[in-house]
This record gives sequence, C-alpha cells and structure tokens, in this order.
Amino acid sequence: MAEITAALVKELRERSGVGMMDCKKALQENDGNIEAAIDWLRAKGLSKAAKKADRVAAEGLVAVASKEDGAGEVAAAIEFNAETDFVARNELFQTAAKKFAELGLEHHTVEALHGAELEAGKTVQDEVTNMIATIGENMQLRRAARLSVSEGAVATYVHNAVSPGVGRIGVLVALEGAGDKAAIREVGRKIAMHVAATAPLSLNTDDLDPAAIEKERAVLIEKAKEEGRPENMIEKIVEGQINKFQKDVVLSKQPFVMDPDVTIEQLVANTGKELGSTLKLVGFVRLALGEGVEKVEGPDFASEVASMMGGQ
Repeated sequence: MAEITAALVKELRERSGVGMMDCKKALQENDGNIEAAIDWLRAKGLSKAAKKADRVAAEGLVAVASKEDGAGEVAAAIEFNAETDFVARNELFQTAAKKFAELGLEHHTVEALHGAELEAGKTVQDEVTNMIATIGENMQLRRAARLSVSEGAVATYVHNAVSPGVGRIGVLVALEGAGDKAAIREVGRKIAMHVAATAPLSLNTDDLDPAAIEKERAVLIEKAKEEGRPENMIEKIVEGQINKFQKDVVLSKQPFVMDPDVTIEQLVANTGKELGSTLKLVGFVRLALGEGVEKVEGPDFASEVASMMGGQ
C-alpha cells in the first residue's frame, strides 16, 4: 500500500474539488494513484471535475503565427515553458516565443524547430540555452503544431493574451473552401474562440480516441451500479450517456457557444451557403499552457520563513 501523504491528498482535493476525507479514502482505495482516484470519485458521484483533472499547470506562453502566400494559408502554434509566470511577462521571453511560432510556419515538428536556424550560426535550441543562462530559469520549447490549406483560411486565436500573438491558450482552425477569405477567416476565428472555451477532444466522432470512450464507459458503468440501477438496464443507460459524451467532446457536434441553436457542423454549412461555396472544417489545434506538465510545488512562503527562523 502506497503512503497516503498530506501533499497527495491536497493535490487530489485541488484537482477534484472534493472534501479532504473523501480524497483520502479515494487514494486509499486506489493505492495512491491520483488518476484512478479521480475516476473513483467520479464513479461515486463525488467529482464532476473530469476536464479540470486532466489539466496540470505550468508557466510560460503559447504563441501563434500565420501567413498567406501563393500556396495558400498556414498557421503555427508553439508552447514555450518557463518555471514562473514572472519570466513569461519578460519582453525577452515573449519575443522569443513569437520568433519560435514564426519559424514553426516552416518547420513542422518540435524536433525540427529545435534545430531551425534563428540567425546565422544560432539554432532555436541555442537560443533557449542562452536564455536559461541569462534569465536563470529552466525553459523548454515543448510543443509545436501547424495547419495549412491550399484554398480557404487558417484562423488563429489567443486567449488571455499578454501581448499580440502570445497568451495562455492558442488555437488554430483550418477551413477549406472558395469564396471571401475574410469571411471564412472570421467564422474560423469564432470557431477558434469556441475551441478555446470547450476544449474538444476530436474534430469528428470517428477521430475520437477509443481509449477515451472506454475510460468514460467504465466510469459510467461503475456510477450506474453505485446508483443502484437495474443490472439489465445499465448497458442501455450507459450507451445513451456515451452518445451524449461524444456530442460533448466532438467539435463538429458541439452546440456553438455564441449560438447554441446550431452545432459547429451546421455553422460551417450555413456559412458555406452564404458564400456560395462548399466549406469544410478540416482541422483544429488547441494548445493550453501546461497541459500534462507536472508542476512541483515547494513549501509555501510562511513555511519557508518559519524554517529559516528555526520554527520560531
């Protein structure tokens, strides 16, 4: 049995919003495994923080860039991490993030971006290393993504922007079709704002990760059992809930946040009719700062002062 420490209970409480005693019991029932404990709490009906539980904070910035040329439109997004928000507010850090996003227009992976030439004799990785030495914090160019279309538009959106093109969430939305590019880009930007707010898991139902569906199914079955639902009805009940889950997390099926009477799929089709063209949503990218990064929290300030003063 893993040791259930106060720090572990505190982390689960912050991620689930559930009381301390329930968090402790969840960890005891799941041998200290945080992710399993979150699913256990959800099955018991004690936690509704599924999306929140999947997001772990880290500092830095997400940056986006885009361009239009004879070959069509392309946009890129990158995540550049640092240890503190203070560094993310530094102009040097923000400028570097913007440069990296611009290079991401030509370099399609984060590995390629690391080796991209920033200036004569200096790569992106060299620049990151120099910044670490200059600023004194660990930094990492962690993720990069890119979307392009030969006809249509790739819209960009930055949420919680600290300066143009950089913030805490960056979204790209690619729409293919003929017609007024400004109009296509505008609807793409609205969809990008929707994506920032709803964090969909996939573009279409067929793209949804089977593992995500099976994980949700297992939680819902356990929850139905806890609620005392008849055994012969559980499968039918859960199937209906899975269908709802898919509509909740699939972008094309989601109700548009600015007009819930239409889905994103319908919004795109309606816009295409208005433009006299077939319009197709072909891709999206959403980079939220710190997703999947474990942020280690040290002792709080009061504890540090007490330690320095010998506990007095």
